[in-house]
Amino acid sequence: MTTFNQPLGGNEMPRFAGITTMMRLPHVPDAKGLDACFVGVPMDIGTSNRSGTRFGPRQVRAESVMIRPYNMGTGAAPFDSLQVADIGDVPTNPYDLKKSVRIISEFFDGILKYDCRPLSIGGDHTLTYPILQAMARKYGPVGLIHIDAHADINEHQFGEAIAHGTPFRRAVEEGLLDCKRVVQIGLRGSGYAAEDFDWPRGQGFRVVPAEDCWHKSLVSLMSEVRQQMGEGPVYVSYDIDSLDPGIAPGTGTPEIGGLTTIQALEIIRGCQGLNIVGADLVEVSPPYDTAGTTAITAANLLFELLCVLPGVVRR
Repeated sequence: MTTFNQPLGGNEMPRFAGITTMMRLPHVPDAKGLDACFVGVPMDIGTSNRSGTRFGPRQVRAESVMIRPYNMGTGAAPFDSLQVADIGDVPTNPYDLKKSVRIISEFFDGILKYDCRPLSIGGDHTLTYPILQAMARKYGPVGLIHIDAHADINEHQFGEAIAHGTPFRRAVEEGLLDCKRVVQIGLRGSGYAAEDFDWPRGQGFRVVPAEDCWHKSLVSLMSEVRQQMGEGPVYVSYDIDSLDPGIAPGTGTPEIGGLTTIQALEIIRGCQGLNIVGADLVEVSPPYDTAGTTAITAANLLFELLCVLPGVVRR
């Protein structure tokens, strides 16, 4: 009989004590024998404005201590059905973004060789590009559910092809995405040109601006998204700045008029039943998160992402 790893309970060790892993899960050196893993990607040298996301993985883990093993809203019991652990952080290079991209890509090859589904804690959004490289080597072009205030499809930033505003342009150019199975939700704010959101539409993406989400439930949208994604492999990339900055101020590029936490839950829970092969939660910047609410929200959304992975039982 398989014995599954469990988060350390609050009656075994006070929640303010113990080793700071995601949800106080065991720390292991690699993904061998795991169905899913949490992995930190501490970096912010891809950011264009406010830095600080290099501290995101550590703070999200610290704020995850109150999350208990059972999802009372959905009945999901991931620790009754999946072997999950925290495998620590990718050893990124804080002085060289291009080298960090190579390190991340190779590190995720090492996770995926064990058929483990990674849940990544960012870190700036540049990190999704090398993860998608590894995903495509494993699965071929993947579908993508991208929740963000920004499309992140810039051709260049300051003349550089790799930055946190370019990952999905590079992913399209390299054939990493199944473009007919890509949806971007929550885009808003100002742009560099009037047609900024037209480029992803031209690639076949479905673009759902934040204004189309205001004052409504997103359950019906996610029903359509599930049909669009079908049975193929899907990657989920959740930028915390998709949320309104009144809810999640601790991020580098906040935009007013964003999603609510209820809508965030509807989006992630609406992924139930999809063949999710991995996910990330990016752009938490603790220096701008003075009350810790952004990191708390991020930790809970990562738990929700764990709860919709294939193989999770419901009680």
